[in-house]
Amino acid sequence: MNNDKLIVKQAYTGEDLKELTMHNATQVDEMLAKANSLHKAGALPAHKRIDILRKLADLVANEHEDFSRLIANEGGKPIRDARVEVTRAVNGIHIAISKIESVSGVEIPMDLSASGAGRKAFTMLEPIGVVVAVSAFNHPLNLAIHQVIPAVATGCPVIIKPAAVTPLCTLRLAELILESGLPEGWVQVALTNRENSEKLVTDSRVAFFSFIGSAKVGWYLKSKLAPGTRCALEHGGVAPLIFDSCEDEDGFVNGVVKASMYHSGQVCVSVQRVYVPKDRASEIAQKIADIANEQIVGDAINDDSDLGPLILPKETDRIEAWVNEAVAEGAKVITGAKRINNVSYEPTVLLNPSKNSKVSTQEIFGPVVCIYDYEDINDAIKDANSLDVSFQAAVFSDDVNLAMDVAKKLEASAVMINDYTTFRVDWMPFAGRKHSGYGIGGIGYTMDDMLEHKMIVIKQQ
Repeated sequence: MNNDKLIVKQAYTGEDLKELTMHNATQVDEMLAKANSLHKAGALPAHKRIDILRKLADLVANEHEDFSRLIANEGGKPIRDARVEVTRAVNGIHIAISKIESVSGVEIPMDLSASGAGRKAFTMLEPIGVVVAVSAFNHPLNLAIHQVIPAVATGCPVIIKPAAVTPLCTLRLAELILESGLPEGWVQVALTNRENSEKLVTDSRVAFFSFIGSAKVGWYLKSKLAPGTRCALEHGGVAPLIFDSCEDEDGFVNGVVKASMYHSGQVCVSVQRVYVPKDRASEIAQKIADIANEQIVGDAINDDSDLGPLILPKETDRIEAWVNEAVAEGAKVITGAKRINNVSYEPTVLLNPSKNSKVSTQEIFGPVVCIYDYEDINDAIKDANSLDVSFQAAVFSDDVNLAMDVAKKLEASAVMINDYTTFRVDWMPFAGRKHSGYGIGGIGYTMDDMLEHKMIVIKQQ
Protein backbone atom coordinates (compact mmCIF):
# COMPACT_ATOMS: atom_id res chain seq x y z
CA MET A 1 0.00 0.00 0.00
CA ASN A 2 1.42 3.41 -1.00
CA ASN A 3 -0.01 6.84 -0.22
CA ASP A 4 -2.76 6.69 -2.82
CA LYS A 5 -3.15 3.04 -3.83
CA LEU A 6 -4.40 0.03 -1.92
CA ILE A 7 -3.60 -3.44 -3.27
CA VAL A 8 -5.96 -6.10 -1.95
CA LYS A 9 -4.30 -9.51 -1.92
CA GLN A 10 -5.51 -13.09 -1.78
CA ALA A 11 -4.96 -14.03 1.85
CA TYR A 12 -3.16 -17.35 1.26
CA THR A 13 -1.36 -16.99 -2.06
CA GLY A 14 -0.59 -13.27 -1.85
CA GLU A 15 -1.69 -12.70 -5.43
CA ASP A 16 -3.26 -9.32 -6.24
CA LEU A 17 -7.05 -9.31 -6.23
CA LYS A 18 -7.73 -5.65 -6.88
CA GLU A 19 -6.07 -2.23 -6.87
CA LEU A 20 -8.08 0.53 -5.24
CA THR A 21 -7.58 4.28 -4.96
CA MET A 22 -7.33 5.68 -1.43
CA HIS A 23 -9.33 8.71 -0.32
CA ASN A 24 -7.39 11.83 0.67
CA ALA A 25 -8.18 14.43 3.34
CA THR A 26 -10.23 16.58 0.96
CA GLN A 27 -12.38 13.63 -0.05
CA VAL A 28 -12.90 12.66 3.59
CA ASP A 29 -14.15 16.18 4.31
CA GLU A 30 -16.48 15.96 1.29
CA MET A 31 -17.89 12.67 2.61
CA LEU A 32 -18.59 14.22 5.99
CA ALA A 33 -20.17 17.29 4.40
CA LYS A 34 -22.42 15.12 2.23
CA ALA A 35 -23.47 12.93 5.16
CA ASN A 36 -24.14 15.93 7.38
CA SER A 37 -26.22 17.63 4.68
CA LEU A 38 -28.34 14.50 4.22
CA HIS A 39 -28.94 14.21 7.96
CA LYS A 40 -30.10 17.82 8.18
CA ALA A 41 -32.44 17.28 5.22
CA GLY A 42 -34.19 14.45 7.06
CA ALA A 43 -34.38 10.67 6.90
CA LEU A 44 -36.42 8.61 4.48
CA PRO A 45 -39.79 7.41 5.83
CA ALA A 46 -39.65 4.09 7.67
CA HIS A 47 -41.63 2.26 5.00
CA LYS A 48 -39.09 3.24 2.35
CA ARG A 49 -36.21 2.09 4.53
CA ILE A 50 -37.99 -1.23 5.04
CA ASP A 51 -38.50 -1.66 1.28
CA ILE A 52 -34.83 -0.88 0.61
CA LEU A 53 -33.62 -3.38 3.19
CA ARG A 54 -35.94 -6.09 1.89
CA LYS A 55 -34.53 -5.60 -1.61
CA LEU A 56 -31.01 -5.61 -0.20
CA ALA A 57 -31.56 -8.91 1.62
CA ASP A 58 -32.65 -10.49 -1.66
CA LEU A 59 -29.69 -9.05 -3.56
CA VAL A 60 -27.16 -10.30 -1.00
CA ALA A 61 -28.84 -13.72 -0.98
CA ASN A 62 -28.63 -13.82 -4.79
CA GLU A 63 -24.87 -13.30 -4.54
CA HIS A 64 -24.42 -15.79 -1.70
CA GLU A 65 -21.63 -17.80 -3.30
CA ASP A 66 -19.92 -14.74 -4.75
CA PHE A 67 -19.76 -13.14 -1.29
CA SER A 68 -18.58 -16.43 0.22
CA ARG A 69 -15.69 -16.64 -2.23
CA LEU A 70 -14.85 -12.98 -1.64
CA ILE A 71 -14.68 -13.57 2.13
CA ALA A 72 -12.44 -16.61 1.64
CA ASN A 73 -10.14 -14.88 -0.82
CA GLU A 74 -9.64 -11.49 0.84
CA GLY A 75 -10.06 -12.54 4.46
CA GLY A 76 -8.82 -16.13 4.54
CA LYS A 77 -11.91 -17.59 6.23
CA PRO A 78 -12.50 -21.20 5.05
CA ILE A 79 -15.16 -21.24 2.38
CA ARG A 80 -17.49 -23.45 4.44
CA ASP A 81 -17.46 -20.92 7.27
CA ALA A 82 -17.66 -18.02 4.81
CA ARG A 83 -20.96 -19.40 3.53
CA VAL A 84 -22.30 -19.36 7.08
CA GLU A 85 -21.20 -15.72 7.39
CA VAL A 86 -23.20 -14.74 4.30
CA THR A 87 -26.30 -16.49 5.63
CA ARG A 88 -25.88 -14.59 8.90
CA ALA A 89 -25.55 -11.34 6.94
CA VAL A 90 -28.84 -11.89 5.13
CA ASN A 91 -30.56 -12.76 8.41
CA GLY A 92 -29.04 -9.64 9.98
CA ILE A 93 -30.77 -7.42 7.46
CA HIS A 94 -34.09 -9.03 8.34
CA ILE A 95 -33.37 -8.48 12.07
CA ALA A 96 -33.00 -4.76 11.35
CA ILE A 97 -36.28 -4.72 9.41
CA SER A 98 -38.09 -6.29 12.37
CA LYS A 99 -36.57 -3.75 14.71
CA ILE A 100 -37.76 -0.84 12.55
CA GLU A 101 -41.28 -2.19 12.83
CA SER A 102 -41.12 -2.16 16.64
CA VAL A 103 -39.43 1.21 17.21
CA SER A 104 -41.72 3.63 19.01
CA GLY A 105 -41.72 6.27 21.69
CA VAL A 106 -43.63 6.05 24.96
CA GLU A 107 -46.07 8.17 26.90
CA ILE A 108 -44.59 9.76 30.03
CA PRO A 109 -47.09 10.06 32.90
CA MET A 110 -47.40 13.69 33.99
CA ASP A 111 -49.93 13.40 36.83
CA LEU A 112 -47.57 11.76 39.33
CA SER A 113 -47.24 15.08 41.11
CA ALA A 114 -49.18 18.32 41.18
CA SER A 115 -46.46 20.12 39.23
CA GLY A 116 -47.04 17.93 36.20
CA ALA A 117 -50.83 18.09 36.21
CA GLY A 118 -52.56 19.44 33.13
CA ARG A 119 -49.88 18.21 30.77
CA LYS A 120 -49.43 15.34 28.32
CA ALA A 121 -45.98 14.07 27.38
CA PHE A 122 -44.53 11.49 25.05
CA THR A 123 -41.19 10.61 23.52
CA MET A 124 -40.30 10.24 19.87
CA LEU A 125 -37.15 8.70 18.40
CA GLU A 126 -34.95 10.56 15.94
CA PRO A 127 -31.81 9.53 14.01
CA ILE A 128 -28.75 10.57 15.99
CA GLY A 129 -26.89 11.94 12.97
CA VAL A 130 -23.78 11.03 11.00
CA VAL A 131 -22.38 7.60 11.86
CA VAL A 132 -18.73 6.71 11.26
CA ALA A 133 -17.78 3.06 11.50
CA VAL A 134 -14.32 1.50 11.56
CA SER A 135 -14.44 -2.23 10.91
CA ALA A 136 -12.22 -5.30 11.28
CA PHE A 137 -10.97 -7.95 8.86
CA ASN A 138 -12.18 -11.19 10.41
CA HIS A 139 -15.85 -11.04 9.34
CA PRO A 140 -15.65 -8.62 6.40
CA LEU A 141 -19.31 -8.90 5.39
CA ASN A 142 -21.10 -9.55 8.66
CA LEU A 143 -19.30 -6.81 10.57
CA ALA A 144 -20.26 -4.34 7.85
CA ILE A 145 -23.84 -5.53 8.24
CA HIS A 146 -23.67 -4.89 11.99
CA GLN A 147 -22.30 -1.39 11.54
CA VAL A 148 -23.94 -0.15 8.33
CA ILE A 149 -27.40 -1.71 8.35
CA PRO A 150 -28.44 -0.28 11.77
CA ALA A 151 -27.58 3.17 10.40
CA VAL A 152 -29.62 2.61 7.24
CA ALA A 153 -32.49 1.22 9.31
CA THR A 154 -32.58 4.20 11.68
CA GLY A 155 -32.15 6.83 8.97
CA CYS A 156 -28.57 7.83 9.77
CA PRO A 157 -26.03 8.59 7.03
CA VAL A 158 -23.04 6.29 7.54
CA ILE A 159 -19.40 6.35 6.46
CA ILE A 160 -17.59 3.06 6.96
CA LYS A 161 -13.87 2.48 6.85
CA PRO A 162 -13.28 -1.26 6.27
CA ALA A 163 -10.05 -2.99 7.25
CA ALA A 164 -7.38 -2.23 4.65
CA VAL A 165 -6.83 -5.93 3.98
CA THR A 166 -10.54 -6.75 3.44
CA PRO A 167 -12.42 -3.86 1.80
CA LEU A 168 -14.03 -5.73 -1.10
CA CYS A 169 -17.05 -7.15 0.74
CA THR A 170 -17.90 -3.71 2.14
CA LEU A 171 -17.55 -2.07 -1.27
CA ARG A 172 -19.85 -4.64 -2.88
CA LEU A 173 -22.37 -4.30 -0.05
CA ALA A 174 -22.43 -0.52 -0.58
CA GLU A 175 -23.07 -1.04 -4.31
CA LEU A 176 -26.00 -3.33 -3.54
CA ILE A 177 -27.43 -0.85 -1.03
CA LEU A 178 -27.41 1.79 -3.77
CA GLU A 179 -29.00 -0.69 -6.18
CA SER A 180 -31.69 -1.37 -3.56
CA GLY A 181 -32.84 2.24 -3.77
CA LEU A 182 -31.08 4.11 -0.97
CA PRO A 183 -30.11 7.50 -2.42
CA GLU A 184 -26.42 8.17 -3.02
CA GLY A 185 -24.47 9.48 -0.06
CA TRP A 186 -26.36 7.71 2.71
CA VAL A 187 -23.75 4.93 2.71
CA GLN A 188 -20.17 5.87 1.84
CA VAL A 189 -17.05 3.70 2.01
CA ALA A 190 -13.84 5.46 3.05
CA LEU A 191 -10.51 3.94 2.02
CA THR A 192 -8.16 5.98 4.15
CA ASN A 193 -4.74 5.86 5.76
CA ARG A 194 -4.31 6.18 9.52
CA GLU A 195 -4.03 9.97 9.51
CA ASN A 196 -7.16 10.54 7.42
CA SER A 197 -9.05 7.84 9.34
CA GLU A 198 -8.41 9.75 12.56
CA LYS A 199 -9.61 12.98 10.92
CA LEU A 200 -12.77 11.17 9.83
CA VAL A 201 -13.49 9.70 13.25
CA THR A 202 -12.75 12.80 15.33
CA ASP A 203 -14.62 15.35 13.20
CA SER A 204 -17.23 17.37 15.08
CA ARG A 205 -19.91 16.43 12.53
CA VAL A 206 -19.79 12.79 13.68
CA ALA A 207 -22.65 11.94 16.04
CA PHE A 208 -21.89 8.24 16.59
CA PHE A 209 -18.67 6.26 16.26
CA SER A 210 -18.72 2.47 15.89
CA PHE A 211 -15.42 0.64 16.25
CA ILE A 212 -14.51 -3.04 15.95
CA GLY A 213 -10.83 -3.86 16.35
CA SER A 214 -7.90 -3.68 18.73
CA ALA A 215 -8.31 -2.20 22.20
CA LYS A 216 -5.23 -0.02 21.77
CA VAL A 217 -6.66 1.72 18.70
CA GLY A 218 -10.26 1.83 19.92
CA TRP A 219 -9.57 3.41 23.30
CA TYR A 220 -7.17 5.88 21.68
CA LEU A 221 -9.78 7.02 19.16
CA LYS A 222 -12.43 7.30 21.89
CA SER A 223 -10.13 9.69 23.76
CA LYS A 224 -9.95 11.89 20.64
CA LEU A 225 -13.67 12.08 19.82
CA ALA A 226 -15.30 15.47 19.50
CA PRO A 227 -17.42 16.54 22.49
CA GLY A 228 -20.87 15.00 22.23
CA THR A 229 -19.94 12.12 19.93
CA ARG A 230 -21.32 8.86 21.26
CA CYS A 231 -19.57 5.59 20.59
CA ALA A 232 -19.50 1.83 20.87
CA LEU A 233 -16.24 -0.11 20.98
CA GLU A 234 -15.87 -3.85 20.46
CA HIS A 235 -12.46 -5.32 21.24
CA GLY A 236 -11.26 -8.80 22.05
CA GLY A 237 -10.64 -10.99 25.05
CA VAL A 238 -8.69 -13.98 26.28
CA ALA A 239 -11.77 -16.14 26.56
CA PRO A 240 -11.81 -18.63 29.47
CA LEU A 241 -13.67 -21.95 29.62
CA ILE A 242 -13.90 -23.85 32.90
CA PHE A 243 -14.44 -27.60 32.54
CA ASP A 244 -15.90 -29.61 35.40
CA SER A 245 -17.61 -32.54 33.70
CA CYS A 246 -19.50 -33.38 30.53
CA GLU A 247 -21.41 -36.55 29.72
CA ASP A 248 -20.58 -36.16 26.01
CA GLU A 249 -16.85 -35.69 26.44
CA ASP A 250 -16.04 -36.45 22.82
CA GLY A 251 -18.51 -33.79 21.74
CA PHE A 252 -16.95 -31.36 24.19
CA VAL A 253 -13.45 -31.98 22.83
CA ASN A 254 -14.54 -31.55 19.21
CA GLY A 255 -16.26 -28.33 20.19
CA VAL A 256 -13.16 -26.96 21.89
CA VAL A 257 -11.16 -27.48 18.71
CA LYS A 258 -13.77 -25.68 16.62
CA ALA A 259 -14.21 -22.87 19.14
CA SER A 260 -10.48 -22.24 19.46
CA MET A 261 -9.39 -22.90 15.87
CA TYR A 262 -12.35 -21.41 13.93
CA HIS A 263 -10.95 -18.93 11.38
CA SER A 264 -7.50 -19.90 12.70
CA GLY A 265 -8.44 -18.40 16.07
CA GLN A 266 -8.97 -14.93 14.60
CA VAL A 267 -12.20 -14.30 16.51
CA CYS A 268 -12.66 -11.92 19.44
CA VAL A 269 -14.36 -14.58 21.61
CA SER A 270 -12.24 -17.55 20.51
CA VAL A 271 -11.67 -20.09 23.31
CA GLN A 272 -8.11 -19.48 24.52
CA ARG A 273 -7.86 -20.59 28.17
CA VAL A 274 -9.34 -23.97 29.20
CA TYR A 275 -9.28 -24.92 32.89
CA VAL A 276 -9.51 -28.67 33.64
CA PRO A 277 -9.32 -30.65 36.93
CA LYS A 278 -5.72 -31.64 37.63
CA ASP A 279 -6.32 -35.39 37.37
CA ARG A 280 -7.87 -34.98 33.90
CA ALA A 281 -5.89 -32.12 32.36
CA SER A 282 -3.24 -34.14 30.50
CA GLU A 283 -5.84 -36.57 29.17
CA ILE A 284 -8.20 -33.83 27.99
CA ALA A 285 -5.33 -31.88 26.43
CA GLN A 286 -4.27 -34.97 24.47
CA LYS A 287 -7.84 -35.58 23.27
CA ILE A 288 -8.05 -31.98 22.07
CA ALA A 289 -4.67 -32.37 20.36
CA ASP A 290 -5.79 -35.56 18.61
CA ILE A 291 -8.68 -33.70 16.97
CA ALA A 292 -6.55 -30.62 16.29
CA ASN A 293 -4.07 -32.83 14.41
CA GLU A 294 -6.82 -33.81 12.00
CA GLN A 295 -7.48 -30.22 10.89
CA ILE A 296 -6.52 -29.43 7.30
CA VAL A 297 -4.69 -26.12 6.97
CA GLY A 298 -4.62 -24.53 3.53
CA ASP A 299 -6.05 -21.98 1.12
CA ALA A 300 -9.44 -20.87 2.45
CA ILE A 301 -11.00 -21.10 -1.01
CA ASN A 302 -10.58 -24.90 -0.95
CA ASP A 303 -13.62 -26.80 0.30
CA ASP A 304 -11.49 -29.23 2.31
CA SER A 305 -9.65 -26.54 4.33
CA ASP A 306 -10.60 -26.50 8.01
CA LEU A 307 -8.22 -23.64 8.80
CA GLY A 308 -7.22 -20.89 6.41
CA PRO A 309 -4.30 -18.48 6.65
CA LEU A 310 -3.55 -15.82 9.21
CA ILE A 311 -4.37 -12.40 7.85
CA LEU A 312 -0.75 -11.20 7.43
CA PRO A 313 2.74 -12.73 7.63
CA LYS A 314 3.57 -10.52 10.63
CA GLU A 315 0.80 -12.29 12.56
CA THR A 316 2.47 -15.64 11.92
CA ASP A 317 5.72 -14.16 13.20
CA ARG A 318 4.02 -12.84 16.32
CA ILE A 319 2.25 -16.11 17.15
CA GLU A 320 5.46 -18.07 16.60
CA ALA A 321 7.30 -15.75 18.99
CA TRP A 322 4.58 -15.97 21.66
CA VAL A 323 4.43 -19.78 21.55
CA ASN A 324 8.23 -20.07 21.63
CA GLU A 325 8.26 -17.75 24.64
CA ALA A 326 5.60 -19.86 26.39
CA VAL A 327 7.59 -23.05 25.80
CA ALA A 328 10.74 -21.42 27.12
CA GLU A 329 8.76 -20.41 30.22
CA GLY A 330 7.57 -23.95 30.91
CA ALA A 331 4.57 -24.74 28.68
CA LYS A 332 4.35 -28.32 27.42
CA VAL A 333 3.62 -28.68 23.71
CA ILE A 334 0.96 -31.34 23.19
CA THR A 335 0.77 -30.68 19.46
CA GLY A 336 1.75 -28.05 16.93
CA ALA A 337 3.91 -25.07 17.86
CA LYS A 338 5.43 -24.67 14.39
CA ARG A 339 4.79 -22.38 11.45
CA ILE A 340 3.73 -24.00 8.18
CA ASN A 341 4.51 -21.08 5.89
CA ASN A 342 4.44 -17.28 5.94
CA VAL A 343 0.71 -17.11 6.67
CA SER A 344 -0.07 -20.44 8.34
CA TYR A 345 0.61 -21.87 11.79
CA GLU A 346 -0.03 -25.39 13.02
CA PRO A 347 -3.06 -25.98 15.25
CA THR A 348 -1.40 -25.84 18.65
CA VAL A 349 -2.30 -27.17 22.10
CA LEU A 350 -0.22 -26.07 25.09
CA LEU A 351 -0.46 -27.54 28.59
CA ASN A 352 0.10 -25.37 31.64
CA PRO A 353 1.79 -22.29 30.21
CA SER A 354 3.02 -19.81 32.77
CA LYS A 355 0.25 -17.52 33.91
CA ASN A 356 2.55 -14.64 32.97
CA SER A 357 3.26 -15.77 29.39
CA LYS A 358 1.72 -13.73 26.60
CA VAL A 359 -0.38 -16.75 25.55
CA SER A 360 -2.01 -16.55 29.01
CA THR A 361 -2.44 -12.80 29.31
CA GLN A 362 -3.03 -11.44 25.81
CA GLU A 363 -5.35 -12.30 22.96
CA ILE A 364 -3.51 -14.76 20.72
CA PHE A 365 -5.75 -14.34 17.66
CA GLY A 366 -4.24 -17.52 16.27
CA PRO A 367 -4.85 -21.30 16.24
CA VAL A 368 -3.54 -21.84 19.77
CA VAL A 369 -5.43 -23.12 22.81
CA CYS A 370 -3.99 -23.35 26.33
CA ILE A 371 -5.00 -25.99 28.90
CA TYR A 372 -4.45 -25.31 32.62
CA ASP A 373 -4.96 -27.75 35.48
CA TYR A 374 -6.68 -26.81 38.74
CA GLU A 375 -7.31 -28.49 42.07
CA ASP A 376 -10.02 -26.13 43.33
CA ILE A 377 -12.55 -24.72 40.87
CA ASN A 378 -12.48 -21.41 42.73
CA ASP A 379 -8.83 -21.09 41.76
CA ALA A 380 -9.85 -21.57 38.11
CA ILE A 381 -12.47 -18.85 38.49
CA LYS A 382 -9.89 -16.53 40.04
CA ASP A 383 -7.49 -17.12 37.16
CA ALA A 384 -10.26 -16.67 34.60
CA ASN A 385 -11.10 -13.29 36.16
CA SER A 386 -7.50 -12.14 36.58
CA LEU A 387 -7.07 -10.15 33.36
CA ASP A 388 -8.06 -6.60 32.39
CA VAL A 389 -10.13 -7.97 29.50
CA SER A 390 -13.54 -9.54 29.95
CA PHE A 391 -15.89 -10.61 27.18
CA GLN A 392 -17.62 -13.98 26.91
CA ALA A 393 -16.81 -16.98 29.12
CA ALA A 394 -18.01 -20.58 29.45
CA VAL A 395 -18.44 -23.39 31.96
CA PHE A 396 -19.11 -27.07 31.28
CA SER A 397 -20.65 -29.19 34.03
CA ASP A 398 -23.32 -31.86 34.38
CA ASP A 399 -24.09 -30.32 37.78
CA VAL A 400 -26.41 -27.44 37.00
CA ASN A 401 -26.07 -25.91 40.45
CA LEU A 402 -22.29 -25.85 40.19
CA ALA A 403 -22.51 -24.43 36.66
CA MET A 404 -24.81 -21.63 37.80
CA ASP A 405 -22.52 -20.81 40.71
CA VAL A 406 -19.50 -20.59 38.41
CA ALA A 407 -21.45 -18.51 35.89
CA LYS A 408 -22.37 -16.01 38.59
CA LYS A 409 -18.75 -15.69 39.71
CA LEU A 410 -17.21 -15.31 36.24
CA GLU A 411 -16.59 -11.69 35.25
CA ALA A 412 -17.98 -11.62 31.75
CA SER A 413 -20.69 -9.90 29.76
CA ALA A 414 -22.06 -13.34 28.81
CA VAL A 415 -21.44 -16.82 30.22
CA MET A 416 -22.31 -19.92 28.22
CA ILE A 417 -23.25 -23.02 30.21
CA ASN A 418 -22.37 -26.26 28.38
CA ASP A 419 -21.58 -24.23 25.28
CA TYR A 420 -18.58 -22.30 24.02
CA THR A 421 -17.44 -18.68 24.28
CA THR A 422 -17.88 -18.34 20.52
CA PHE A 423 -21.66 -18.72 20.66
CA ARG A 424 -23.54 -15.76 19.26
CA VAL A 425 -26.77 -14.94 17.50
CA ASP A 426 -27.05 -11.52 15.92
CA TRP A 427 -30.06 -10.30 17.87
CA MET A 428 -28.51 -10.87 21.30
CA PRO A 429 -26.53 -8.19 23.20
CA PHE A 430 -22.81 -8.55 22.52
CA ALA A 431 -20.36 -6.52 24.56
CA GLY A 432 -17.04 -6.50 26.34
CA ARG A 433 -16.37 -5.45 29.91
CA LYS A 434 -13.23 -3.82 31.35
CA HIS A 435 -10.80 -3.18 28.47
CA SER A 436 -12.77 -5.40 26.10
CA GLY A 437 -15.24 -2.78 24.96
CA TYR A 438 -17.70 0.00 25.56
CA GLY A 439 -21.41 -0.03 24.87
CA ILE A 440 -23.50 -2.92 23.59
CA GLY A 441 -23.43 -4.48 20.14
CA GLY A 442 -26.01 -6.62 18.39
CA ILE A 443 -28.10 -5.24 15.54
CA GLY A 444 -31.12 -4.14 17.56
CA TYR A 445 -29.00 -2.71 20.37
CA THR A 446 -26.89 -0.77 17.88
CA MET A 447 -30.06 0.67 16.38
CA ASP A 448 -31.07 1.85 19.84
CA ASP A 449 -27.70 3.63 20.12
CA MET A 450 -28.31 5.37 16.80
CA LEU A 451 -31.64 6.84 17.91
CA GLU A 452 -32.15 9.79 20.23
CA HIS A 453 -35.15 10.35 22.45
CA LYS A 454 -36.96 13.63 22.16
CA MET A 455 -39.73 14.38 24.65
CA ILE A 456 -42.72 16.50 23.70
CA VAL A 457 -44.67 18.08 26.56
CA ILE A 458 -48.08 19.59 25.83
CA LYS A 459 -49.64 21.96 28.32
CA GLN A 460 -53.37 21.59 28.01
CA GLN A 461 -55.41 24.76 27.79
